[in-house]
Amino acid sequence: MASMHAAQFVREARLRAGLTQRALASRAGVSQPLVARIESGRVQPSFERVLDLVRACGFDLDVRVVPLDEDAWTLAEQGAQLDPDARLDRLLAGVELAQEAQGDG
Repeated sequence: MASMHAAQFVREARLRAGLTQRALASRAGVSQPLVARIESGRVQPSFERVLDLVRACGFDLDVRVVPLDEDAWTLAEQGAQLDPDARLDRLLAGVELAQEAQGDG
């Protein structure tokens, strides 16, 4: 789920299904104000509630436990310690490398 929150999952599923908050609430057996509070982030529902709402939209969540990528974590920690100019240099080097890989450079 990385950086996504319950509100984003529910809202995304509802919009993809073309449902109003009222229609989703009716399908899920909850009130429309509850759906609104969840989507606005004022309520943090349980995982089960999020799953029920997403499924009521006709979708499912694919949640998996995967090994931690220690290399990515280490790179992120190192990047957080860089000053803005060094971060920009690192970003530009990455863009240059990607362009070379595509044959654009």
